[in-house]
Amino acid sequence: MARDGGGMTHDLDLAPIGNGAINALIDRRGAFVWCCAPRVDSDPLFCNLLSGRAAGEEGARGFWDVHVEGVAQTRQAYLRNTAVLRTELTDGEGNVLEVIDFAPRFRLHGRPYRPTAFVRLIRPLAGAPRIALRLRPTANWGERDCETTSGSNHVRYLGQDVTLRLTTNAPVTHILTERVFRLEEPIALFLGPDEPFSGEVLTSATAMLADTCADWREWVRTLSVPVDWQEAVIRAAITLKLCVYEETGAIVAALTTSIPEAPHSGRDWDYRYCWIRDAYYVVQALNRLGAADILENYLGFLRNIVDAADGGHIQPLYGVGYEPILTERIVTTLPGYRGMGPVRVGNQAHEQIQHDVYGQIVLSNVQAFFDERLLRPATHADFEALEAVGERAFEMYNQPDAGLWELRTRAGVHTYSAAMCWAACDRLGNAAGKLGLAARAIFWNDRARQIRATIEAEAYNADLGHFTATFGGTELDASLLQLFDLRFLKPDDPRHQSTVEAVEKHLLKGENLFRYNLPDDFGAPETAFNFCTFWFIEALHLAGETDRARALFEQMLSRRTHAGLLSEDISLSDGVLWGNYPQTYSLVGLINCAVLLSRPWSAVR
Repeated sequence: MARDGGGMTHDLDLAPIGNGAINALIDRRGAFVWCCAPRVDSDPLFCNLLSGRAAGEEGARGFWDVHVEGVAQTRQAYLRNTAVLRTELTDGEGNVLEVIDFAPRFRLHGRPYRPTAFVRLIRPLAGAPRIALRLRPTANWGERDCETTSGSNHVRYLGQDVTLRLTTNAPVTHILTERVFRLEEPIALFLGPDEPFSGEVLTSATAMLADTCADWREWVRTLSVPVDWQEAVIRAAITLKLCVYEETGAIVAALTTSIPEAPHSGRDWDYRYCWIRDAYYVVQALNRLGAADILENYLGFLRNIVDAADGGHIQPLYGVGYEPILTERIVTTLPGYRGMGPVRVGNQAHEQIQHDVYGQIVLSNVQAFFDERLLRPATHADFEALEAVGERAFEMYNQPDAGLWELRTRAGVHTYSAAMCWAACDRLGNAAGKLGLAARAIFWNDRARQIRATIEAEAYNADLGHFTATFGGTELDASLLQLFDLRFLKPDDPRHQSTVEAVEKHLLKGENLFRYNLPDDFGAPETAFNFCTFWFIEALHLAGETDRARALFEQMLSRRTHAGLLSEDISLSDGVLWGNYPQTYSLVGLINCAVLLSRPWSAVR
């Protein structure tokens, strides 16, 4: 826990747990400091991260911890290859306890069991620590404490969007009064649906722990990981899976809202929604590890979005339940991360025009026409639906939009958006060929050639000798590094090489790459965008500078939290993480670079 002016404050050294339905962020002392329920985009039941008072401070609210009197040492780590977190707390007299936190996840009665629930198992390991169980949920963005009612072995908490029931083998009054007591026997706490708990809670919770660990480890066992950096890749993959709302297949950009991109910058956004762009990069990275389940689930989400669009405009983001309207508002009941508001709910970007989404939809779908592993291979009907997306891409590729960086006050014809529209048409040609639709393959390949010719004429600045961020412009942005990844340019194309050199010259600051360096709606950017640094690492490797790429990658790994994760941005002066957390973009970059830079398995066999 960082300190600011003598008082405790928050940092992003947090560990997420979850099960595909609900998530929470836990700090180094084992306190739940962030959790929205019943969905990731709901009202926060635990809002401490944005409350201005860290868990443990006098008057702090919106958290759930196991307070140990005289705590002197803490250790925390995940159980191997799971999303189950273990925190060990030692007091000044050598008394020790462990807290094991998880969201139940396993198959029950032939179907997935992933309730809106958390389990805490508290066990004495040495001596008898004196503890207090402090459960202080809030409602309506911290406006009020949750109302409570209680029974002989449970407490009900009435939140804004959900009512949860805590069932425990500990005396209920210990929890209601936050009484300090000796921990002499194991305690189980099950915070879940407002319904009677079946079975004895400690026995059932212990069995749930075993089943949940087995479920996560079975999933990890299906991954095709690189030889090097396996632990980092596995942790990133597990966390990306935590960012999936499995009921619909939506993939959120991050689990938080309103963590500023830089101190006092006003760049505080709500990332608890499904961006078509971010989700494309997630499934692309996990495909490289062989995680077909997330791709299949997400394609179901996209089919619903495409159907609703009916050949027309597709938004850059949607709610996890397909909601198109995500009205942005500022709440005044929470001061914000480290007191740095505003706290935003919703995201105005749902109103923006971002043409790259059409390419990302097609690129996410095209694998289903070729991948024989999938339970639901793509059909001719799916191809016809995607053709409507391709038509929209061809219609809009040379029209102004807000771009992938979602500029709010200016528009342009962005090279990245146009290249994504090219990719939509190009990959439709591939899919048509796979389906034996020769005429449609010719049709889409011709459209791809038309877009390519326009991009090469309008986005390449011959005077400067490199591609530019907008048609007819002179500015650069890091997305130009993606022209190779999209297969628009080959790595040995001189235009690609000169563009990489220009991006490095103008956007690389020390060891970190900025998205762009021109002032935007909020002034000049102050922090580097972690995903862009990973893009640059890939570009270095492709340019033959693998040693430099590996060194820079190791540097990025050293900046992760103790949980092995990254947020969106990083400060150049002190390496502090900023922006929403954990950021899927950043974890995607970690996986992609590890796969690219690792030694082959043949090197160790």
